[in-house]
Amino acid sequence: MEVPKIKLPNTKLFINNEWVDPVVPKTFKAISPITEQVICEISEGDAADVDKAVKVARDCFDNVWTNYTGEERGRLLYKLADLIDEEKEYIAQLESLDNGKPIKDSFGYDVFSSSQTLRYYAGWADKVQGKQIPLGEGFTSYTRHEPIGVVGFITPWNFPLMILAWKFGPAIAAGCTIVAKPSEETSLTALYFAELVKKAGFPPGVFNLICGYGVTVGNAISGHMGIDKVSFTGSTRTGKTIMASAAQSNLKKVTLELGGKSPNIIFEDADLEFAAIGAKAAMYFNMGQSCIAGSRLFVQESIYDKFLEIFTAKVKELKLGNPYDKSTEQGSLASKIHFDRVMSYINKGKEEGATIHLGGGRYGDKGYFVEPTIFTNVKDSMTICKEEIFGPVICILPFKNVDEVLKRANDTEYGLAAGVFTKDINLALQVGNKLKAGSVWINQYNMVNIQAPFGGYKQSGIGKDLGEYAIIDYCAIKTVAVSHRTFQAHTHPK
Repeated sequence: MEVPKIKLPNTKLFINNEWVDPVVPKTFKAISPITEQVICEISEGDAADVDKAVKVARDCFDNVWTNYTGEERGRLLYKLADLIDEEKEYIAQLESLDNGKPIKDSFGYDVFSSSQTLRYYAGWADKVQGKQIPLGEGFTSYTRHEPIGVVGFITPWNFPLMILAWKFGPAIAAGCTIVAKPSEETSLTALYFAELVKKAGFPPGVFNLICGYGVTVGNAISGHMGIDKVSFTGSTRTGKTIMASAAQSNLKKVTLELGGKSPNIIFEDADLEFAAIGAKAAMYFNMGQSCIAGSRLFVQESIYDKFLEIFTAKVKELKLGNPYDKSTEQGSLASKIHFDRVMSYINKGKEEGATIHLGGGRYGDKGYFVEPTIFTNVKDSMTICKEEIFGPVICILPFKNVDEVLKRANDTEYGLAAGVFTKDINLALQVGNKLKAGSVWINQYNMVNIQAPFGGYKQSGIGKDLGEYAIIDYCAIKTVAVSHRTFQAHTHPK
């Protein structure tokens, strides 16, 4: 499969606006999931490199960055967003090469969404403010939203640039400095992002990037005594490890956006064509490598057979192939490790008695491509219906009534997202209010907007990305109380 030859970004560590070698020189390979060929070798950081980056970030925060006004930070974010747009074609090609996603999705999500996110938070940078609190005559009290300090990012491989921007934007708007670790599977756009940060004029030390593995760089960030907050997007299992490490070190603040096994509910009065299109997008967007994927599709019994027929026809229309073909809708999975994991779930589904209604195999003989797969005859207790597969695999389950589907939809350790399709707005709101999920979409799916907070219930995470809510998570809230009267000791009433 042909892929374009493009110039690669600098692959060293980025500390203090300089490209540097690791303390202990070593590298790891970046492999394209499209061709299975080595793209390049990337410098592999370790705990010692994280320590260097944290010291630089702390010095910058204490002596330089806190002197920048919100307006000045906003101008830098606007400039960075403009640079991303100027380089959009290159960045999209780089993302598809490293990640395997269709080029149109690299443009539309990883590039466009990233620059839009930075512009949104550029507008917020001079509006991070507290509140005045009335305490009675003779007193003034107010809160200050102060930057929490040095923050650590640990970002995933499914939307490498976009989720880095989701964290970078509010952290900069709040006034923090950053030490980031991208996924070792997809580090290339993060490395180029670092180049653009320097080009945009950010002071040395504001943003530092250490590539490497979770067991070394990730653990060093989550357990570092000099980091005040860590923001992680990834699996629930890893999120628990990060939270424990944060607690055992300096009790740093933690925000976690974790896994999902999201229900998508189709009621009998829904427009079936419209719902089938929505359900297809809910599941197969980004080859199912999305924490919000609507992978448990509940369909009311009275329309089950008809809906399955329509939905199957829609899924068959998906074009699977070379991500650089602009008509391609399904690219490769991101790595061999993940390809093997998804195929093992498909095999597990067959072993446990579910029926492969469509797909279920590898596509082609090169690259990590998996056919869009539909399972029927699925029980709620089956592994494929309980665990996050993170690939193009959906379970379709019939249900009788509202009470039943609510109980089954909520019967999961996760609570990231959910969907409801019905023409009855009262039913939609009733069900939406009772679904235990951080985002509920009615007659739509995948509506993740920059302006709206995004995060989960239960084991799908803590805290929020996006919107004003995300900025608060990068702030330390201070209360100041001032007396206008002659000083006297204040005592509590007995």
